[in-house]
Order: sequence, then structure tokens, then C-alpha cells
Amino acid sequence: MKQNILFGNSRRAQSNRSFWLFLLPSLSAFIIFVIVPFFTGIYYSFTNWSGLNTGNESFVGFDNYRQILSDPQFGFSFLQTATYSLLAVVIINIVAFGLALIVTQNTLMKNVYRAGFFLPNLIGGLVLGYIWQFLYNRALIVWFEPSLIAVGETSILGLSIVVTWQYAGYIMMIYIAALQNVPQDLIEAATIDGANAWQRLKAITFPLVAQAFTIALFLTLVTSFKQYDTVVSLTQSGPAMQMPVWFANLYGINPITVQSTEVITYNIYETAFVRFQLGVGQAKAILFFILIGVIGGLQVYFTQKREVEM
Repeated sequence: MKQNILFGNSRRAQSNRSFWLFLLPSLSAFIIFVIVPFFTGIYYSFTNWSGLNTGNESFVGFDNYRQILSDPQFGFSFLQTATYSLLAVVIINIVAFGLALIVTQNTLMKNVYRAGFFLPNLIGGLVLGYIWQFLYNRALIVWFEPSLIAVGETSILGLSIVVTWQYAGYIMMIYIAALQNVPQDLIEAATIDGANAWQRLKAITFPLVAQAFTIALFLTLVTSFKQYDTVVSLTQSGPAMQMPVWFANLYGINPITVQSTEVITYNIYETAFVRFQLGVGQAKAILFFILIGVIGGLQVYFTQKREVEM
């Protein structure tokens, strides 16, 4: 009996050692490349570090954060990011759900359609931006003149269309998985009872795929807020436009010239690596991290609450 207990303890100890041996490489990499830079960034956000001379920075407290909150250009970049994200989330999910409904029907070549709709997601953001820059400025100029990305007031819409083309196929796969789990018996029973397609969709399909909506909305929202590479290649944060008067009044200034597609990520890049204000750039990145966490958390909370109601 005693030997069995000792043997069992030995096996558990060996299993624990194996567990930590397998975990150690990935855990070390996570600490070195994520945790350490994160807390280092928090430290630098309270300094005036330029990024050029490490060790010569001085502690400035919350001055960087106060500067950010009073910066109209950063505020405008947040406005444009929010506008773009709202457009992208709505358009992507409507298109993705519509595509999912189409390819889950008993149609010929539905697997080919699925692959075709998903294919744009495999294109990198930089390449995608250059492709659509050519399309907007050359091929589509017949329908959109001037080009959508050449006018400040429509550039956000142009960017949203590009990201929808890339990302809708990916979100479509989430909706396909959810739609395939909807019991066909319920659909057939509702059809026999005289329910039309919209009534079946509203009363049966929507409630049963509510969890997929939560996942899809969260992914599209966070991805939209983090958009950077497509902006770099498609518009380089331009074109220039006049800041809206109502927005300038919030800061008590006259309207200034701003970049129409300068989203928060691009604003952080320019602050840190163009103007060499890495302390301020780090502070912006920390605020951006908190912003995404809060918005993402609120979105998941209210969507899950809506799931229960449905």
C-alpha cells in the first residue's frame, strides 16, 4: 500500500516537472516580449523620453497624459477611429451574415463560394491597401469621381469598404458555424405554420445565433480600432481636411487642418517615430489599450445581456 502511494506521488511529481518543462519556453517568451515591454512602456509614459538617448529621460508625472487630453489632433483621431469602427462593424457584420445565409443554402458550388468569399482575408493589410488604392484611383474612377479616398469627407467610407472586403469572409465563417447548428426541424415547422423567410429569421435564426453575434461583434470592433497597416498603404492618413467647427469649439480653438484617416494607431506612430516623442507616444498607447479594453468589455456585456433577453 505504501509503495503504491509513493509510486503515485512519484508519477505526479514527474508529470508536474514535464508540465513546467513544456510551459517554460512559451512562458519565458511571453514574459520577455509582452510583460516586460508593457511595464517598461508604462514607465516611459511618465517620462519625456525621445527614444534617442536611453537613460537621459526625466520623470514628468502625468504631464504627457494631460497633453494628450488637451490635444485636438489626438481627439480628432479618436473621432475618426470611432466613426470608422462604427461603419466597419455594421457593414462587415451585415455583409458577413448575408453571405453566410447564401452559402448555407443547398446551392451548387457553395463550397467554392465559401472559399472565394474567404480568400480576401488571406491578403495582408499593406498589400490590400495598395490594391485598393489602384482600384479607387484608376479602375473605379468611372463610378467614384472624385475617388472616395481623395476627399476627406468620404475617405473613412472608402477605408471601411476596403476592410469589409477583406474581413467579411472571415466573419462569415463564424456565422456559417452558427447557422449550421440551427435545428432544421424548427425551420420546417415554422414554414408549415405559414411563417415567411423574414419571420423565420427573426423568431428562430437570430435568437439561436446570438452567441455568434457576440463573438463577431467583438472581433470586428477590436480589429477596427487596431487598424493601421491598411491606412498606411491606402491613404497614408490623408487626405487633408478642415476640422469640423463643432469639434474645434470643444477645444476652444479655430478649425485647423487635419488628416481625415489618421486613426489612433497612426497618430501614435507619428508621435513616437516621426516626432520622436516616445514618452507621449507610450502614454497614448496606454490610453488606447485601456480604451479597447473598456469598449470591448462593454460590448461583450451588453451583447450577452441581449442574448439572455432573446
